[in-house]
Amino acid sequence: MAVSIRLRREGARNRPYYKVVVADSRSPRDGKFIEIIGTYDPKKPEHNSTLKLDRIDHWISQGAQPSDTVRSLIKKNKKESASATPEVAPSATPEVAPSATPESAAPVVAAEEPTVVVEPAAPTTMVEESAIAAESPETPPPPRE
Repeated sequence: MAVSIRLRREGARNRPYYKVVVADSRSPRDGKFIEIIGTYDPKKPEHNSTLKLDRIDHWISQGAQPSDTVRSLIKKNKKESASATPEVAPSATPEVAPSATPESAAPVVAAEEPTVVVEPAAPTTMVEESAIAAESPETPPPPRE
């Protein structure tokens, strides 16, 4: 099976939007695919694509062939990710004066995490309904006479 990394068109008429997919080369452009690994919006200026570079490297190592457009998107994204994460030189880090002691440092206050209340979903099967009914402390109404 020949695998390719290519664009899959989505969006409305005159408003194209693409998903970067890994697909069998025999399947149609908007047909079945193996994995979505990114997006591309040609109408958006500047940074108009997002790619999972680790998954792209994985698929290329497995023999997938990127299309010409996808190849240029990969090159742009690798260039942007390299420039976005410059390495800090060790001499650029500020040094702490030796006269500073832990007593003079301001105390650090930990932020409180908000509590999240999760309510159970409604039962979907008769077994779940009976299990919930068995757990509930309510007593059933008396039988009618």
